[in-house]
Amino acid sequence: MSTTEKGGGSLLIAWQLKGKKVLIVGGGEVASQRVDSIMNTDAIITILSLSRNLHERTRKFISQFPLSIQLLDKAYEHDTDNTKLLDYDLVLTALDDFEVSKEICQFCREHRIPVNAADIPELCDFYFGSQIRDGPLQIMVSTNGNGPRLANLVKSRIVKALSGSEGAAISKVGVLRVKLRERAPGIGGEVGKRRMAWMTRLCNEWSMEELGALNEENAQRLLDEGWENDRVPSPRALGIKLSRMQVPSSSNNVLPGFIGFCAGLACIVTWKWLRQ
Repeated sequence: MSTTEKGGGSLLIAWQLKGKKVLIVGGGEVASQRVDSIMNTDAIITILSLSRNLHERTRKFISQFPLSIQLLDKAYEHDTDNTKLLDYDLVLTALDDFEVSKEICQFCREHRIPVNAADIPELCDFYFGSQIRDGPLQIMVSTNGNGPRLANLVKSRIVKALSGSEGAAISKVGVLRVKLRERAPGIGGEVGKRRMAWMTRLCNEWSMEELGALNEENAQRLLDEGWENDRVPSPRALGIKLSRMQVPSSSNNVLPGFIGFCAGLACIVTWKWLRQ
């Protein structure tokens, strides 16, 4: 896109739904996909659907997570259910009936409740992209509702470019960040800038696999010998040795540069945590 072109996109954000009330209207396969996506956020999910219409996967979710997923065994009714939508923070429809979906979306929009209607992009406040999850790592591919299948194809290419160690590395960086803040407390100011600068150097100089190999002992040494002396020791100096299986292969040419991008991802996540 040139510098003069604007518009046509959407804002990709990580939406915190922990403890929020989410309503899913519908019980078929698409509704089960919505449940699968939302339940990872620790939201409180209500499914509005006749029990006989529930997808088998949704039945399993309800039986496995009865405290966070409940079923309202009924069909949506305009006169009795519209005002009940006000009880929810987020509403999703997964129905074959366009008019009912449109009605629900219009009501939600009038009352500023974020809403998504499956397979009807023009009614949606937001879209569900194709997601990759590896522990704290989440990567979303969105086509802005134009081609969900193409999003899956792009996702497959990205997965091939990942080593599988990214989630572990980000988790270890998160633990290290907590230890660093305990050792050098404070928000903002010179201490905060120094923490961010040191973590940036660490994430730039260590590979994803080396970050994922951190344990309690060498993390402590990293802070003692590195942070306290304003330097970044090499992994080998701390006793970290990767097996041949863990060493990244230089022959992986799928999506060139993507692994390098992910190497900085842990640092970006840490920056956000450090500023909280």
